[in-house]
Amino acid sequence: MNHRATALGLILGLTLGLIASATDITLIDRFAVGVAPLGTLFINAIRMVVIPLVVTTLFVGVARLGSPRALGKLGGSALAFFWGTTIPAIVIGMGFMTLALALWPVTVEVPAAVESAQDLPGLLNLVLSLIPPNPFAAAANGALLPLIVFTLLSAAAAGAVEETRRDRLITTAEDLSAVFVRLIHWILWTAPVGVFALAAPVVSRMGLGLLAGLAVFVGTVIVGLFVFMGLFYLPAVRFLGKKSVKDFVRGVTGSYVIGFSTTSSVASLPVMFEDADALGVSPPVSSLVLSLGAVINRAGSALFQACAVVFLAALYDVPLSFSTLVSAGLVGFVVAMSVAPVPSASIVTLAPILRSRVCRWVVLASSSESTGFRTCSGARRTSPGTSPRP
Repeated sequence: MNHRATALGLILGLTLGLIASATDITLIDRFAVGVAPLGTLFINAIRMVVIPLVVTTLFVGVARLGSPRALGKLGGSALAFFWGTTIPAIVIGMGFMTLALALWPVTVEVPAAVESAQDLPGLLNLVLSLIPPNPFAAAANGALLPLIVFTLLSAAAAGAVEETRRDRLITTAEDLSAVFVRLIHWILWTAPVGVFALAAPVVSRMGLGLLAGLAVFVGTVIVGLFVFMGLFYLPAVRFLGKKSVKDFVRGVTGSYVIGFSTTSSVASLPVMFEDADALGVSPPVSSLVLSLGAVINRAGSALFQACAVVFLAALYDVPLSFSTLVSAGLVGFVVAMSVAPVPSASIVTLAPILRSRVCRWVVLASSSESTGFRTCSGARRTSPGTSPRP
């Protein structure tokens, strides 16, 4: 993949969207919105290959590990790192947003009605869903986490059979993986056009006014993410991975560009495989860790959600005590694991977080209500900008 061309496509898409939103030129606006189907085609093409690519590469990597003890050690270390870095991300998000709002108070016009968020499964349902009754149905529905569990178990069983059968299974999976890798390379050649078509219509619809009103929020999230990476990810690269930070940052440019433009960890997974191979990461390690990370590693989402909770509370003049912040952080940590790795899925997780002890008066409005916001307990509604009654 041409990283420079992809980055240029993203910049051009953002620029076109800003021009379309800032001017009244109909032709430019129609062009910015009209390229959206190209972005949809690009995302669909990546999703088409993701599941077979993940299954085959993960199967090969785990089957080659052979020993279940080695698999458990590697998987356990990955999970410990993923979940261990999620809590600091929540703390950084809440702390940075609190500081930012103290320095730059904001007022954003809230829409009268928004789309109601879908309910998320509880922790017990999440655990029960890890073992799919029908792995083919899980693949058809895009449920990647149960499919990964099935693949891990199948690959571990393949590693335990006699050598002849194991080698034959691994060779077949390697051949299939090579086919899907070649296909994803072809798709990624269209990445400059794809990310351009994804960025332009989104920025055009948002408009400069909304972007300016949310500048503090967006800027704080971005700064928080960079600080988090500087405190945790880059030191891990240097001291755990024994890699040069400069080489690492240069090597993952493609993954960051695709991830930023698609807002989907699964969509960027094929590029992460490619970048990991270029950085010299062992295929058995990258196939397991990156596949798990795409569906479990939610530190960035947790930081975004923590910022959003504090921002929304300030927007509606809702005081947040220390115990309320802790409650919101714990709920955010749990529900982050139950969200499918699809574009903008972090927004969906805000609903159960806001329904916790985060607030009394800030929740998403039902699409059937023309004005007002429901309380967490379903009590009396109050219009935005007015003080709720006790």
